[in-house]
Amino acid sequence: MKIHVINTGYFKLDGGAMFGVVPKTIWNKSNPADENNLCNWAMRCLLIEEGGKLILIDTGIGDKQDDKFFGHYYLNGTDSLERSLQAAGFSADDITDVFLTHLHFDHCGGCIRREGDKLVPVFRNADYWSNKKHWDWAVFPNDREKASFLKENILPIQESGRLKFIETPEEESRQVNEGKTDERRLATASFMENIAVRFAGGHTESMMLPQIKYKGRTIVYVADLLPSAGHLPIPYVMAYDMFPLKTLHEKKSFLREAAENNYILFFEHDPVNECCEVQITEKGVRLKQAFKLEDI
Repeated sequence: MKIHVINTGYFKLDGGAMFGVVPKTIWNKSNPADENNLCNWAMRCLLIEEGGKLILIDTGIGDKQDDKFFGHYYLNGTDSLERSLQAAGFSADDITDVFLTHLHFDHCGGCIRREGDKLVPVFRNADYWSNKKHWDWAVFPNDREKASFLKENILPIQESGRLKFIETPEEESRQVNEGKTDERRLATASFMENIAVRFAGGHTESMMLPQIKYKGRTIVYVADLLPSAGHLPIPYVMAYDMFPLKTLHEKKSFLREAAENNYILFFEHDPVNECCEVQITEKGVRLKQAFKLEDI
């Protein structure tokens, strides 16, 4: 197996929305805001070479939206999905599988491009992987979340005939110790050899986190369960999350598991840190060390 980090650029979101009830005087130390209270965030994807497959995990925000849309998010940096794939030695046509953690625009926008009046898949030879529960949630969105589910990002995937679903466990999360605690263990399903899927339901319905066996280690692509190292403390839950208490319970269980098993956490949105290990301290699970994937 070979893994490549695919940087697709940076965008800005309101710091208060990203840290929920945590005061700015606290979160601003780790993720400093600009004069408009906006923090910069990465859109960091993974490309995996495994068993004759070339698997891309998430695709960034894309470039097909209008200036008004992008004016809200202040895209910045010199990276793009296309340039990062080229730097890794590949093109969009080489991708065999696109794994979408969830269908919010900053995770799946790069799947689809405009060709004149048409919307077509960027990865024309790839299968696109979601799950039925999340797909239905995105196609028929609730009023609070529908601004994140853009039909132009989603429906052309289905129309291409290349949409596939990963089967979700009957219970996506279950209480630990037969209900004696409020912690939620993330359920697991198989995807491909050396790649499993963990399911989390606090941020959005049935978000999928790839869990990868690599060089004798376990890497978990934590997507929006843990947007950054600054979100490691349990109460640091985004205001964007649909079910924040569920996120809290999922984080608590998962971070303990990650610390006990020495998992590597791969951050999609942290503007500085690609990966980290965590440890159990008197204050809870905290950062042990941060590093780049290439240093493993």
